Amino acid sequence: MSALDPLAVQAAPHGLIVMGALHEDAQTLVLLGTGPGFWPVFTASTEHADGAPDPVDRWSTRVIGALAVQAGAARAVFPFGGPPHAPFLAWAKASGRAWSSPVGMLVHDRAGLMISYRGGLVFDGLLPLPEPARKPCDTCAAPCATACPVDALDAGRGYDVAACHAFLDTAAGQDCLTQGCRARRACPVSQAFGRDPAQSAFHMKAFHPS
Repeated sequence: MSALDPLAVQAAPHGLIVMGALHEDAQTLVLLGTGPGFWPVFTASTEHADGAPDPVDRWSTRVIGALAVQAGAARAVFPFGGPPHAPFLAWAKASGRAWSSPVGMLVHDRAGLMISYRGGLVFDGLLPLPEPARKPCDTCAAPCATACPVDALDAGRGYDVAACHAFLDTAAGQDCLTQGCRARRACPVSQAFGRDPAQSAFHMKAFHPS
């Protein structure tokens, strides 16, 4: 049994999963993100229904803040609300469960390219950590690299945001808007993860308002 298992049990009713952990400054940071069960939990929340800005961030603040108290953490940290911004990308890589993918964005051993960190819990002391996971890209044919219709994603070149937005304005771009980014969907690990397409559509709408 992992030292992180009790926290995973506490997070599960909220649709959250433990996405990694690391040691830093004599403390243990546990990263939390959205799991396959997140969307129905979130859509039943007050934050989703009230029409105010940043509903996912506000939900995360409330839920993960409460989890910090429940789990006895020293504090909760979040990837939003800056500057200054907490270094979640660096923490994700340091956890041994997330890496740079062929298309540049992070890939997770369980979530694939559907990776979504919502916060973290900081515990005093050094909790035992699980062994690092294996990078899924090492044994993958990288279908993500050729999935984008306008080649907007490339680890070496970077993300062509303008090309992505321009494509989303076309009729052909409706598939990405309603189902999620094709590169993310092409990842075999993402396909097995089970994210609700409605969640992807929600984030795409926030990224590309009509």
